[in-house]
Amino acid sequence: MPSHALVLFFEWVSLLGAGLLGLKLFKSGLYRRYRFFFVYLISLVPYGLCLLVLDVNSGLYQKFWTVTTPLFWLLYVLVVFELCGLILEKYKGLYTLGRWAMCAGLAVAVILSLLSLLPRIAPATPQLSRIMGYILATERGVDFSLAIFILLILFFLSRYPVPLSRNVAVHSMVFSVFFLSNTLGILLRSVFGLQVNDRINLFLMGVSSACVVAWLVLLNAKGEKVRLSTPHFGRGDEERILLQLDSLNRTLLRASHK
Repeated sequence: MPSHALVLFFEWVSLLGAGLLGLKLFKSGLYRRYRFFFVYLISLVPYGLCLLVLDVNSGLYQKFWTVTTPLFWLLYVLVVFELCGLILEKYKGLYTLGRWAMCAGLAVAVILSLLSLLPRIAPATPQLSRIMGYILATERGVDFSLAIFILLILFFLSRYPVPLSRNVAVHSMVFSVFFLSNTLGILLRSVFGLQVNDRINLFLMGVSSACVVAWLVLLNAKGEKVRLSTPHFGRGDEERILLQLDSLNRTLLRASHK
């Protein structure tokens, strides 16, 4: 299959998959639990249609990209917040600490990314190029900080037997693959430059399509009732670790209320 046809195929899979998944979440009532994820999916439909219509080399496409990119940063942040809240649903103190740590990490990463760009912005740089440079630098900071936070979430899940519904576990794994692949794409572009841009975009579109299909197939109303066990923990160890988590959570809640 030619590269252009493959790109078009992945675009349609992502577009139709996002629409069907949004409809599935709405009909099952799961959109109330995954609110920001639902908004993200619904946003992908008009966004994908515009990408299919617009010429990527046109000025209209650049303006469209400039406006929509920051909106998707916000949605990514909100989806990660939501994911963290779903995982730590019974540990509000830990969730509050994680949320503040994530906000601080986002601010530091974005500031450092923008500062690294300043030496390359000359007075003669065209305004559009300057704006796109700032957007790309901010995107790099946002994506890397969220990627680190997601890795910390995965590390936490590997170390502590937090009880999760099957849907939350699936959502955590699939969204981690989706977002970390995007971050890898940004890293590869930074290292190898624009000459690998087409191949990276094709790879990212393939991963994105696969993730949408995985969400569509695996997320369902029954998955909210199924609780996953953690077989790598013995029963005694699991109870001891959960007691430690409860104690830490109570300490953090008391500290946040002072």
